[in-house]
Amino acid sequence: MPQLKDIATQIRRDIVRMVHGCQSGHPGGSLGCADFFTALYFKVMQHKPQPFDMDGGDQDLFFLSNGHISPVFYSTLAHAGYFPKEELATFRKLNSRLQGHPTTHEHLPGVRVASGSLGQGMSVAIGAALTKKLNNDDRFVFSLHGDGELEEGQNWEAIMFAPHHKVDNLIVTIDWNGQQIDGTVEDVAGLGDLEPKFASFGWKVLHMDGNNMDEVVATLEKAISLTGKGQPIVILMKTVMGKGVDFMEGHHEWHGIAPSDEQLAKALTQLPATELGDY
Repeated sequence: MPQLKDIATQIRRDIVRMVHGCQSGHPGGSLGCADFFTALYFKVMQHKPQPFDMDGGDQDLFFLSNGHISPVFYSTLAHAGYFPKEELATFRKLNSRLQGHPTTHEHLPGVRVASGSLGQGMSVAIGAALTKKLNNDDRFVFSLHGDGELEEGQNWEAIMFAPHHKVDNLIVTIDWNGQQIDGTVEDVAGLGDLEPKFASFGWKVLHMDGNNMDEVVATLEKAISLTGKGQPIVILMKTVMGKGVDFMEGHHEWHGIAPSDEQLAKALTQLPATELGDY
């Protein structure tokens, strides 16, 4: 567990440095999801960084639907061995494979679908999960979505589809941080109580504190234990936008702005250097 926490701290250091380096990007949601990505890629998922296989047979798959939090995705992939961490320095720069939103035409290992147009990732994940069933592949499909993203209607078609077709090798996580680009989710278009909504569609619903590493690992492992029982699984993950950097925490303004030189320096004092080292 201490090793996982160190990895999450390093990923947070990478996030603020990457967004600062190009003065563009989305640090808030990325910081909030660092613990989830760390637990998923370094503890829970069975995956094969090298050689990267786009089909992903006989391994777990992950799809990032809210593609704007690409900094946390890229840092995780780099530290997990998909590509050299030095490449993180090219984030959002000309001719980089690390675009602001992940794309497949850049052929970046670890990225299986272009994302950024919100609301589409769950449909993709369901398709991949059904493909595994057709191929008699007993591994799992994971996906991550923002809570504000649930305002997109296509999600609810997918939420209806998955239980009807018993897509029970699918584990969906909702980053429930209550913030989106224009303000709080409640002010923009309140979601109400998500648990009974998902349950009424036929999903098995779990909850977790997405900024507590022990709880994230335990809940993901519990979700895996509940697969194969005729229901898709959704984890409602409470996180704090900007987690780890006090002046960013809980503020929707940090959805998509970059820190200044002074703010970067302050952020890095709150995120101690790790043995993994900066890129």
